[in-house]
Amino acid sequence: MIRVHLTAADLARVRFAPRPAPLQELNTALLTLCQPGDALRYGPWRQRLLHRLPDAVRPLRDLVPAARAPSFLDVFADDLHEGLAAPRATPAAVVRAELTRVYATHPAPPPPWVRDLHRGDADAWRVLRQAQHAAFETVLRPAWSLVQDLHRAEFTRYAVTAAEAGVGAALCAAVPDSAFRADVWELAAHRDADVRPAGRGLTLLPTFHWSGAPLVADLPGQPVYVTYPAGPGVPPSPAAAGDRAGALSAVLGRARYEALLVLAEAHTTGQLARRLGLSDATASEHAAALRAAGLITTVRAGRAVRHRRTALGDLLVRPRDRPAPPDRATADRPPADA
Repeated sequence: MIRVHLTAADLARVRFAPRPAPLQELNTALLTLCQPGDALRYGPWRQRLLHRLPDAVRPLRDLVPAARAPSFLDVFADDLHEGLAAPRATPAAVVRAELTRVYATHPAPPPPWVRDLHRGDADAWRVLRQAQHAAFETVLRPAWSLVQDLHRAEFTRYAVTAAEAGVGAALCAAVPDSAFRADVWELAAHRDADVRPAGRGLTLLPTFHWSGAPLVADLPGQPVYVTYPAGPGVPPSPAAAGDRAGALSAVLGRARYEALLVLAEAHTTGQLARRLGLSDATASEHAAALRAAGLITTVRAGRAVRHRRTALGDLLVRPRDRPAPPDRATADRPPADA
């Protein structure tokens, strides 16, 4: 079990990564690719990728000769180019210590390029960058838009739960096999450890290529990152990447999702109800839930109230998603201002 000890300062800094981290998602995908088991769920995906992986990816296997990878591969940047540059910025002493650790119990010596990396050779760093880039393009790029949609849906699920039930409940809802006791978040894991952010905070990052225990990264000077399995439980398929709205709609419910689309412009409760074909009471209930999650704002305008999507709501709704056209017979023209 991993016990994450959270101070008041840490609880104030609990956050949910707003976007997926390309290289951390890649790490979990490669971990799943290399581990045996669950052939029914992962077999076809593994077979397809193993036949497509280019030779340029092979150096990544050299860096993980045993179960745990060197810490400088834990990169949580949400921009691919920034992430690819991040390992090179790792202090040389940390790189040497991590490479020594991962090869300490391995019977075979490290290959020449890893020894060059241990010395800080620039060409060796280029080998690593090229391997990560080739792996991302092969393993994740075809389904990356779906990963982004799934992440957005998981972000929303967390936001709604935190707004309705608090941070502790949201943490346990994100990772079902966990428990929050006093100021300690307990995570089921294959190792026993106590992690103390000590004011650095905690960042949650869902992954959609991993179904094992949560992965906890405690890196100096950074928040503690908890990467946890989410989504449908199977690797995202490129064939499903066209369903942009499905993931978010499944989390919010169809009516609330449609309300979020409509509220790109301000609507009163009555206008929203007519736009969605609902009763005023039901529309008010949906608006209250979206407001509690920070996805819309509500302001009074005379005897009525007007609802409109917030910046957080805009973040969750992709620009090319559009609300259904209104029923001209019953819909009022929405006001132009908030």
